[in-house]
Amino acid sequence: MIELIPAIDIIGGQCVRLTKGDYNQKTVYGEPLEMAREFEKAGIERLHMVDLDGAKSKHIVNSQVLKQISSETNLTIDFGGGIKTSEDIDIAFESGARMVTVGSVAVTDPKLFTWWLQKYGPDRIILGADVRNGKISINGWKEDSDEDLLPFLKRYVDAGVRMVLCTEISKDGTLGGPAIDLYKRVLDRYPDLYLIASGGVSSISDIRKLENARVPAVVFGKAIYEGKIALKELSYLIKK
Repeated sequence: MIELIPAIDIIGGQCVRLTKGDYNQKTVYGEPLEMAREFEKAGIERLHMVDLDGAKSKHIVNSQVLKQISSETNLTIDFGGGIKTSEDIDIAFESGARMVTVGSVAVTDPKLFTWWLQKYGPDRIILGADVRNGKISINGWKEDSDEDLLPFLKRYVDAGVRMVLCTEISKDGTLGGPAIDLYKRVLDRYPDLYLIASGGVSSISDIRKLENARVPAVVFGKAIYEGKIALKELSYLIKK
């Protein structure tokens, strides 16, 4: 059974979704805590939370929202956005994150990322691999690096990474379907990787396609907020 991980993206303390990572294409959906509670009621156990203000500012901004959700729900939270220093990663863990997703630092400071991986362990560090036109994108998707996806993954799989959150940016927030061929290529190369697919999910059918492709986990958000996937459908999938 594929692990279902709803996403809550935060700007200004509110739950939002962007389209293709564009901060100018923002839709606001309300209070993060209320949404998190709804997910928990549906039987969801894990939440992917992204500090979009932090990603843009290059340091954590919305730690209080993380602290509130972690203290008022039993959800296991993986947190990303703005984690650029050891102080940032400490703030995330102290605010209640069980895991953190780190992408930009893995590109700009590989030694620091590898040190975090050794210090906290591969069960708490998720490698963020956000892809646009085959290249890894950084800093809130505002910059494309020179890193190609598969060599980038190899470097860190060899260093001990076990979990990767891979977002196809051109799909994100579009409800256009996930990049299944991309995930198949990754899993063909690294079959033991705990790959978390992200971007484009529009329906339960899309989730089933990912499951059939042997993708271990999926992050999705807009499909829920736009009513394309009902929480009762998630409950059914979880209980299957």
